[in-house]
Amino acid sequence: MRRLRRVLVASLLAAAAGGCALYPQTRGTTALDRADRLAREGALEDAVTAYGEYLTQHPQTEAAPRATASRETLRALLGARGELTRLRDELARLREDLARRDSDLIRVRQETERLKTDLERLKQIDLKLERRKVQ
Repeated sequence: MRRLRRVLVASLLAAAAGGCALYPQTRGTTALDRADRLAREGALEDAVTAYGEYLTQHPQTEAAPRATASRETLRALLGARGELTRLRDELARLREDLARRDSDLIRVRQETERLKTDLERLKQIDLKLERRKVQ
């Protein structure tokens, strides 16, 4: 009976020690898993916030460097997305400006043709007047 009790106590101590040894590695994994899930789902702003919260609560865990890298990568991605949006808006504005200038150019060309025609007509009138004076 004593032997059974010793084995039972020894097993419980081994299990407790084993559980304690695993605790630092698994601590906070649900928060990290949540951040990873948010990133996979495309909720990047929320994922950055979740990684930041994880790092605030668990700065010394083995997963902290990965969480930091993930957070910084997502920040860079969000920055690039913002820049892409800004550039798309700028491109749309430039295209509108180019279309406006093209229509202005077409209008100016039409006006130039009209003025050339008027000038030719005036030259013809001038020639007729000179011929009348000469006769």
